[in-house]
Amino acid sequence: MTRGRAGCVAALLALVLVWSGCGDTYRPVAIPITPPPPDPSSFHFALVISGNGTSNPGASSRIDVSGDTNVAVTRVGLGPVHVALTPGGGRVYVANSLEDTISTYTPSNFTSVTTVSLPAGSFPVFLATTQTDTVYAANFGNHSVSAIATLNNVITATIQVGVNPVALAETPDGTKLYAVNQGDGTVTAINTVDKSVHQTIPTGATPVWAVARSDSHRVYVLNSGSGTVSAIDTFSDTVVGTASVGAGANYMVYAQGLNRLYVINPTTNTLSALDVSTDSLNVLFSAPVPAGAISVAALPDGSRVYVESVVVGGGNATSQVTVLNTSDGSVRKTIPLTTVPAICDPASTRFELFTAASADSSRVYVGNCDAGNTAIIRTTPNDSPTDPQPPDTLVLNLPAPVSAAPPPGPGQQPPPQNPVFVLAGP
Repeated sequence: MTRGRAGCVAALLALVLVWSGCGDTYRPVAIPITPPPPDPSSFHFALVISGNGTSNPGASSRIDVSGDTNVAVTRVGLGPVHVALTPGGGRVYVANSLEDTISTYTPSNFTSVTTVSLPAGSFPVFLATTQTDTVYAANFGNHSVSAIATLNNVITATIQVGVNPVALAETPDGTKLYAVNQGDGTVTAINTVDKSVHQTIPTGATPVWAVARSDSHRVYVLNSGSGTVSAIDTFSDTVVGTASVGAGANYMVYAQGLNRLYVINPTTNTLSALDVSTDSLNVLFSAPVPAGAISVAALPDGSRVYVESVVVGGGNATSQVTVLNTSDGSVRKTIPLTTVPAICDPASTRFELFTAASADSSRVYVGNCDAGNTAIIRTTPNDSPTDPQPPDTLVLNLPAPVSAAPPPGPGQQPPPQNPVFVLAGP
């Protein structure tokens, strides 16, 4: 009995030792499963369109807002001049003016580009959409607007408008599209449901730009020749208000948060702020800005506006950014950009400098045609102990993609392409 009990105890101890020694082997192991990466189109980004001469394809560059890096370059067509995004930033469309085409791709697959061919002589100069199913192209050359279905990228309608359309504005609700006809001083109102022309609206001499109010009830047209802004009632398609901003005004942006227009005038060197909550279009302030003002961006948070200026002299182009407070138009800061040889012809380059603010108000981007780069301005302070920076600091001049031009010397890199337009993503 004693020997039997001793044998059982010994066997039990042996089992305990085996179990304790092998426990790590048989213990459950959790293997992490890596989730699929998020869609890059959901990140904050900016698109920069750059030209590459008259006989070489241009490029569309995507800049990551948080990283201040060029994360993707897409080859587009000849003479790219404008870009549009479908709502949510799911698809990119680029107008190629020198080959009568539209290039389109998704931000998540930037190497796969579809080309939409327009009729010869179209000369597309502007794209717009607030719809998910249709993008519109303004064709300066044949006085028309092309409707392109985003499902298969096929032209579904060609709409004849006024002479030389140069800009488009679609209401946020997607029911009306307005074509700005520079050649005859009119705006064509288009019903987006059946693609019919609803009305032709005289606005003033040389209309050049248009924006829609966030409630879709008004569209505002800037008339450079007559120096006015026209407010169009989108229900009746009639002009219901005007404001004077001075002859020569050539660009404006709509600030949704404050319900304002900011209008640049390089002839009078002023920035005008208009209250558009009523049809009286009251001028809140008209602030002096440096000579050569050419574009303006407003932070979505409503705090500041950024005016880009370029002065050409002695063969050089000198550019800078002036930061103004939206409360009264007072100058907050001046940021020098570059002094470089002037190589972009203002007669053929609509925007020698063009700017846009990121959706999160943390960056302002300035595409600099002459310098071949995009200036990135950090609008928020950087509290890093190793590199502290105050708000509104130029953090980087990001070079455009390399051009097809010959290098300046043996062993050197070819010059960069020339940025002509910037668009902030969602």
